[in-house]
Amino acid sequence: MKRILGIALAVLLIGGVAAVIALGGNKPEGTATKTVRGVIGSEKSEFFRDRDVVKALADKGYTVKTETSGSWAMDQLALKEFDFAFPSSSEPAQEIEAAAGLKGAQNTKPFFSPLVVIARPNAAKVLSEHGLAKMTGKNSGTLLLGPYLKAAQEDRTWQALQGGTSAYPELIGTVFIKTTDPTTSNSGALFLAATSNVANNLGVVGDDAAIERTAPLMHKLISVQGALEQSTDDPFRSFISGSGEPLILAYESQVASLLQMKQGAGDADMVVFYPDTTVNSPHTFVPISDKAKELGSLLATDPKLRALAVRHGFRPQEGVAEFTAATAPHAAYLNPELTGIRQVGAPTVKILMALAARAKG
Repeated sequence: MKRILGIALAVLLIGGVAAVIALGGNKPEGTATKTVRGVIGSEKSEFFRDRDVVKALADKGYTVKTETSGSWAMDQLALKEFDFAFPSSSEPAQEIEAAAGLKGAQNTKPFFSPLVVIARPNAAKVLSEHGLAKMTGKNSGTLLLGPYLKAAQEDRTWQALQGGTSAYPELIGTVFIKTTDPTTSNSGALFLAATSNVANNLGVVGDDAAIERTAPLMHKLISVQGALEQSTDDPFRSFISGSGEPLILAYESQVASLLQMKQGAGDADMVVFYPDTTVNSPHTFVPISDKAKELGSLLATDPKLRALAVRHGFRPQEGVAEFTAATAPHAAYLNPELTGIRQVGAPTVKILMALAARAKG
């Protein structure tokens, strides 16, 4: 009798295990089926780490693994080890394509972000009172690059701007904007593209003669900073933690993301200046392997991923309304329509890199 019961129990257990295997063998809906590896600009790392983004991509069949690099240094990497590259503008994308031996790659530009200069409130006050900037809202304004470059050319100090004495002890030494390394980082390179345009009588630097005219001033803008960061992430984090320089170059997306996620950005913490001349930064997705061929289009068109991009401060292509609606509670800091901003083209990659090398010295 005991033997019969033992056999029956064994049969039931085997049946139960078989049932569990059968039930568990069905893959849950939305589970990623394709793993792709990419190299991205650091300003997009939080986006790809976001659990909601991970889930949205998994629902479309993707697991995305990333590592960061300066956009202008990506072409120096072993690109065949990646399925895609995602620099912060279209200019380095051309170099990436050439380095990876790609022909006719179907690049996409899912979103973009203009450059901004973030200022401490006292620094913003001094700049606006002395004609280097114009306030347009409680915590926003326009940086006037012409007057700013004149001050840089003259090596003006914070004390000199205030008549020889400083009402704000934290504002001492030469007035400068902390940027990234223009030879490796997209934001630093595009800062030179915009400032050199103003210095070149409002024209794109397009030949050796224009490089010669503008390079000495560009060198002043960069050399005064000392050590240069390789990405915008570190200077931005230093600024919002209360350290760092009083003026730093950043992407609007970093500010908009911070505000939307309410990470301690109080009314008195910063003023966001939009340079009156800017070069837009369309983040450009370059598929390297066939596995990532559709991912760029997915990031550009999927409604959920577009909404998540806005949450991280990016502007989807043709998405002014989406960005404006999402950031409406923080309108005091932002310029959704980019009103009063002159948008210009960048020099060719060859010219811009030559100018960056001269600027860095």
